[in-house]
Amino acid sequence: QVQLVESGGGPVQAGDSLRLSCEIHGRASELYAMGWFRQPPGKEREFVGRIGWNNEVTSYAGSVEGRFTICRDNGKNTMYLQMTSLMLADSAVYFCARLWSTGRYDAWGPGTQVTVSS
Repeated sequence: QVQLVESGGGPVQAGDSLRLSCEIHGRASELYAMGWFRQPPGKEREFVGRIGWNNEVTSYAGSVEGRFTICRDNGKNTMYLQMTSLMLADSAVYFCARLWSTGRYDAWGPGTQVTVSS
């Protein structure tokens, strides 16, 4: 069983930076790849990026590549999403999730709201 808790969201202005955290609670949490997703208001949830268990592989959605960076600190059981040059379109509820060996994301946090204003 794994539990995920996001934090760090809030209101920001366009062009600002913000760092989200995802605390990972559970056995062997450091062994799993993790992902970030977001759900803009009135839209479907979308992939933001993914990171391997030891920071060796990351991938990003085209809409955030070059602006967002994912990293993790396994010693602290925490994954981070560093967001820069935030745009209005980045407003969403952000979720972290665990990538299970089946290739599906099987555990999700409750989400943290990011609101970008002009």
